[in-house]
Amino acid sequence: MADIKYYDVILKPVLTEKSMAGMSEKKYTFFVNPEANKTQIKEAVEKMFEGTKVAKVNTINAQGKMKRRGMTVGFTAKTKKAIVQLTEDSKDIEIFQGL
Repeated sequence: MADIKYYDVILKPVLTEKSMAGMSEKKYTFFVNPEANKTQIKEAVEKMFEGTKVAKVNTINAQGKMKRRGMTVGFTAKTKKAIVQLTEDSKDIEIFQGL
């Protein structure tokens, strides 16, 4: 496994109705590097967003979907999502403010 730096762990936030509803409970959803583990995700969130403390991390692996183009068959890229639960005394993540 390659050495993953904390700024390579979080790829982008997930902006859906379900993830927006979880923000009231201090749950934030991100697309993350498929090779990252829960400890690396926790460290990356705490380093990238000052004043945040992570209580727990849940991860979801999604396999690539099968796509066809004529007789050629292939798969889309696999993805990994992380739902990060912050502690009660933690600051909110600013990139989600005003959405």
